[in-house]
Amino acid sequence: MNLNINFNKYYKLFNIISIILVVLSILSILVKGLNYGVDFKGGTLIELRINDNQTNISSLRGAFNNMNLGDVAIKNFGNDNDFLIKFVKKDKDKNLIQNIKKDLTKTIGPVFEFRRVESVGPKVSAELLNKGLIAIAASLGAMLFYIWIRFEWQFSLGAIIAL
Repeated sequence: MNLNINFNKYYKLFNIISIILVVLSILSILVKGLNYGVDFKGGTLIELRINDNQTNISSLRGAFNNMNLGDVAIKNFGNDNDFLIKFVKKDKDKNLIQNIKKDLTKTIGPVFEFRRVESVGPKVSAELLNKGLIAIAASLGAMLFYIWIRFEWQFSLGAIIAL
């Protein structure tokens, strides 16, 4: 079988498609922004296991919405009885987790267990974000420097622009 595909015939079309996708990606980031996790925004993450089959995600959402925790994101995690709950609570309450446990016990009963609780404050998350950006910039700078030194300047300039 002699398969001959002329890839150079389509290079202009694929370059235009590539440029369009890059521009759309940049516009998407500018319009929507990045979706930072709890580590970068600050907030609380709870891994919850429900030990009965009557409690579903909608009843859990209703229970957490009644607690006035702000924007609460709940999704299934692992099997059908494990849930991941993320929220950002602005005011500092030292007994927040105990209050959540009490409210959940009143609403859905004592059929749950907290498997993991992580809380990140806004100062720690801002520091983590800054250090992450510095690490990305430093690694990008080191790669560009290596490419510049390793290859002839004409080829390295083309490779850097392509990256």
